Amino acid sequence: MLAQKFLIFVFAVMVAVSCRGELPTIDVLGEVGELRPGLLEGYLHGQPVLNSAAFLPAPPSAGSTLEMADLAANKAVLELQGTPRWDLAARDAELKFPEAASTFQCAVGRVISETDTPVLNRLIRRSLADFGLASYPAKQAHQRSRPFLVNEEPICTPTDREALVDDGSYPSGHSAVGWGWALILSQVFPEKAELILARGREYVYSRTVCNVHWQSDTLAGMTVGAAVFARLQNDALYLATMAAAQAEAKKFSPVEPSADACELEARAVASKTP
Repeated sequence: MLAQKFLIFVFAVMVAVSCRGELPTIDVLGEVGELRPGLLEGYLHGQPVLNSAAFLPAPPSAGSTLEMADLAANKAVLELQGTPRWDLAARDAELKFPEAASTFQCAVGRVISETDTPVLNRLIRRSLADFGLASYPAKQAHQRSRPFLVNEEPICTPTDREALVDDGSYPSGHSAVGWGWALILSQVFPEKAELILARGREYVYSRTVCNVHWQSDTLAGMTVGAAVFARLQNDALYLATMAAAQAEAKKFSPVEPSADACELEARAVASKTP
């Protein structure tokens, strides 16, 4: 099924391109290496990692107005523990595929998977490393303590706690990934950009709800995501994959996500107080 679907898609792309007197030369679904099991090399692999420490400001200093804003925002979201919004934050924390592919499916209005949307699935899966790795220069430079180490409250993904203790809080790598994915999906589905970007902001908000990031961490993460997205616009393989994903979105009838799952997500987003 996947092979047949892809061959139909490749034929359509070849026809479209040949009409312009050009020939496709890039295999967007070719073999790709892994940085670790399950984590594909990014489109920018082999290039210097974007130095987030060079363009992000330092995190809020102790006693500053910005730190007070972080503390107030954190205190407010602690009330969401055990609510549907807390549960959504836990689901948003998942970066492993195939589970992570479902994050934006309600906003997009279609299932995103290796079977149903192979090119789009590859696009977001490969870009994960690009967005995530770019947050580490600033993380390592600042080594900011995470909220749960300060307030001693639970986090929405307790099995991640040990790994997060020594992983700097500023900027938020998840926020860079989530906002980056929102920008990519808005490029694929411009007619749904508002819904996708709104979901992207909720994804970013999930990191504060989860009690693993300060508000300023997530805003800095969004900046990193946008910076990486800009760099991707100059990468030939990314651009070829984007064009193929846009063609795929138009050629195939979408497999719609579960209406019940999307209703639960919408209720979780709407209920931000216990």
